[in-house]
Amino acid sequence: MRVVALVDGEHYPPTTRWGLQSARAMGHEVVAALFVGGSEKVAADGSLDLGDVPVLLGGEDPARSLRVALEEHRPEGVLDLSDEPILGYRERMALAAVALSLGASYVGPDFRLDPPIREAPLPAPTLAVIGTGKRTGKTAIAGEAARVAAAAGLRPVVVAMGRGGMHAASDYLEDALTTGVTTVGARRAGGGLAGRPFVSNVRQAAELALREDPGLVLLEGSGAAIPPIPWDAGVLVAAASAPREYLAGYLGPFRLLLSDLVVLTMARSPDVGPEDLAYLTSLVRRLRPDARVVVTDFRPVPLNDVGGKKVYFATTAPESVGPALVSYLEEAHGCDVVGTSHSLSDRGRLAKEIDAASAFDVLLTELKAAAIDVAAERARARGAEVVFADNRAETLEGDGDLPELLEDAANLAVERARDR
Repeated sequence: MRVVALVDGEHYPPTTRWGLQSARAMGHEVVAALFVGGSEKVAADGSLDLGDVPVLLGGEDPARSLRVALEEHRPEGVLDLSDEPILGYRERMALAAVALSLGASYVGPDFRLDPPIREAPLPAPTLAVIGTGKRTGKTAIAGEAARVAAAAGLRPVVVAMGRGGMHAASDYLEDALTTGVTTVGARRAGGGLAGRPFVSNVRQAAELALREDPGLVLLEGSGAAIPPIPWDAGVLVAAASAPREYLAGYLGPFRLLLSDLVVLTMARSPDVGPEDLAYLTSLVRRLRPDARVVVTDFRPVPLNDVGGKKVYFATTAPESVGPALVSYLEEAHGCDVVGTSHSLSDRGRLAKEIDAASAFDVLLTELKAAAIDVAAERARARGAEVVFADNRAETLEGDGDLPELLEDAANLAVERARDR
């Protein structure tokens, strides 16, 4: 394949030329070499003679220089002939993120990373909502995006990808229930380092969505897995409490590079401090300067009136935020929360907790995981009403109010689709 090679000054230049010749013998067409640093074995003036292969200087920002090289030469891949200490583990992953975001493979002596998005774009404007992992609030943000797009007259249809079974059903049913927008469910198995599913039927689901003649297709990822269909604009959802390397390390930067809006969620968690938000915001500014950032927290919103009733609340939220959620429900919705379970993703534990609960009038539950086959069944058996709760994001700080930023992202998708 056509490649840009990464080379360094820790290799003796004749050895680097030998590497390039070997690459050609393997069938690679080396269109340029990007010098990523190192001075031990290069000429005193810093020059590097690689014969007929043009040498590009990486400078102090190899990632930015690689982006320029890829946009100029449009190779199929990047061939990494460097080594540590010039490119260590973190640096290589950062460069791999750049390559994959531009549709190029990242190949080395014992590894190969291919772009996870390989399929043809849809013949409709496409907005993706992806995440850095599970339990980031991605479905809630996708739901808000769908409501905003519908209110703006964009005729959205949601394609929600899940892992199968009741949980996958709850993903797309939750979207439909909380937004009123037509939603198509899809499933996937596995997820690669860059987010590609091992197998999925997202394409078939998208084809069904197109039958609705949408003005916007909203693709919703699953965990850290991303839809294998290209999108015109992207929204990345990251929990503010997640380990920093989930966004800054590994292939977190790849997901960031594909996104026009970054939504930091659950920022009021006891595990999140001002330094965490400052770090994550500065990371976005550095890696994707044109992206917008908004910091949010979630509030449970019952979809039916629970005022004056005894409520048992089932959620996937961590126990650390339980008291705040209970206080909000009681103050904002006038109910008496007599019990809470944070085990909605643990069927066995959830069943035991509900069975041990004191009397309640209403089970208030998120439509996730075991909400139907465990929580709702047990509540109905006790004669209690079942009310579903939506998680609605509240803007705390950032580049604007979340609904406005989501509408801007949807309009950006429409504009870019028009210019394809």
